[in-house]
Amino acid sequence: MGLLAQLITLPLLPVKTALWAAQRVADQAEAEYYDPAPIRAELADLERRLEAGEIDEETFDREEDRLIDRLMEIERYRTGTGDR
Repeated sequence: MGLLAQLITLPLLPVKTALWAAQRVADQAEAEYYDPAPIRAELADLERRLEAGEIDEETFDREEDRLIDRLMEIERYRTGTGDR
């Protein structure tokens, strides 16, 4: 029956392959979206820009809040306490 099952499902192989590839792409995109490293780098750059006088305190505070919120979202995702 193994050979027969393979022959019957052979036409579905391109669909299965496409679904497998799409899942790998989705997994990679999710991993990149929930990676805290770029957010931390952005925070460091934001602080550098403040110290260099490129941005004012109000802009710094607003952007810092946004980035910290993003880090908190990532932490909730990683610990499973947030909505997915």
